[in-house]
Amino acid sequence: MHLTSRGHSRSAGARMLLYGRRAAMSCVAALLLAAGVWSSWGTAQHVLLAKGREHGTLKIAGCGEETCTGPYEPEDTAAPRSHVTIDKSVAVRKGAKLAVVVKPGTNEAVRTGTAGALYAWLPLGGSLVLAGLVIGGGLRLTRLAWATAAAGGALLVGAFFAL
Repeated sequence: MHLTSRGHSRSAGARMLLYGRRAAMSCVAALLLAAGVWSSWGTAQHVLLAKGREHGTLKIAGCGEETCTGPYEPEDTAAPRSHVTIDKSVAVRKGAKLAVVVKPGTNEAVRTGTAGALYAWLPLGGSLVLAGLVIGGGLRLTRLAWATAAAGGALLVGAFFAL
């Protein structure tokens, strides 16, 4: 028998509502985390699974609203390219030289190394912070909520300082 704070037994309907709320909040938290991984993987796969891909250096010649472009010098025997694009971030400035990997079959580049990996996983960091709020508020699991939000915050702060 489940007793409330007043000593009364909890009705079956109240227990069903409690279990339903927990199931719904668990699904929302899982959906947030899955969306973060899905959003990050599009870029992160090129950074984490870079073996066999075209590596080189991109010199930023100019930036537009969302992307920056410049000439690309490969590390191996691949041909240099005069126009390769990379997503614009606050750390990209004209004249900067970045270590990059080129996405196969495109002229799009992704930063490599620690900074590139952290930048690629930024959407996951945001979803971890949001999932922490859902876990703490909806599931009442405060320790897990703090750990989840702290992991997301660490990822966001790490990316900020690495760039």
